[in-house]
Amino acid sequence: MNISQIQPSAGALCQNLSSVIFGKEEIIRKVVLSLLCGGHILLEDMPGTGKTTLAKALAKSVRCGFKRVQFTPDLLPSDLTGINFYNQKEGEFVFKEGSVFTNILLGDEINRATPRTQSSLLECMEERQVSVDGVTHTLPSPFLVIATQNPIEVQGTFPLPEAQLDRFFLKLKMGYPGADFEAKMLTGYVKASPLDSLQPVLDGETVLEMQQAVRDVKVSDAIAGYIVRLAEATRTHEKVKLGVSPRGSLALMRASQAHAAMDGRDYVLPDDVKAVTPDVWNHRIICKGYNLSQSSDAPYEILDFILRNTEAPTEHTAQ
Repeated sequence: MNISQIQPSAGALCQNLSSVIFGKEEIIRKVVLSLLCGGHILLEDMPGTGKTTLAKALAKSVRCGFKRVQFTPDLLPSDLTGINFYNQKEGEFVFKEGSVFTNILLGDEINRATPRTQSSLLECMEERQVSVDGVTHTLPSPFLVIATQNPIEVQGTFPLPEAQLDRFFLKLKMGYPGADFEAKMLTGYVKASPLDSLQPVLDGETVLEMQQAVRDVKVSDAIAGYIVRLAEATRTHEKVKLGVSPRGSLALMRASQAHAAMDGRDYVLPDDVKAVTPDVWNHRIICKGYNLSQSSDAPYEILDFILRNTEAPTEHTAQ
């Protein structure tokens, strides 16, 4: 697949998801963008806003395996990664795969699991593999984790540590639909859920080809320097305790490439970088005096300030 084929394929996927998730075209586009980058997604919002439905619809649309795990305090790491058990019939130990052995894993209310269980996802998300009793098992491809968390409830929850947050490519907020779209949703769900009749428009092999093609989008030295300046600005901002890591800079570059490809271009512009920065970096900076157990708009405000006050290259130098 070449870069020119990404725009129509991604557009078809977005349109398919829009037939199930009403009035959330921007969120859908960002989810597809993250899929093209092979990045994991953290969805933070109130219950009932369509987070689970979106994950299921994505899996059906790309004809990929899907599993859902409800994170609770008694969930064990082995429930996710798998275990070796003794098979008496065969007389040997056999590996039983855990929930992560799928293409799209939905982790519902991830902040309700203990830190030990949360950390068991680290290797899976970063390395796309699982190590059990010294043996490494490769996860299926493509592999995408969509985790959800409720920003309001704090009792009985364990806030995700910075190392875990940094593994998520994007952090998104679904938000409530507008009145018109909510009315459309009610009409669409009168007889049955549109999700039941949703048909795939892509397959896993095509997704992998799209992920590879995205990396061919040109990133000029001027754009790379712009990303570095933005990252440096987060590290020196007076209201920031912990700035963006080099992993965050790499994620921003990948997201910019995908954004350009979805717009039908084979090169990144400063506008691509600006468009994806808030969603890629809002969870990667820790503000001074910010309580991780509470939702805050402070990171978005700081990133907006940085984007407005950091010199961007011209379109000519970016090509």
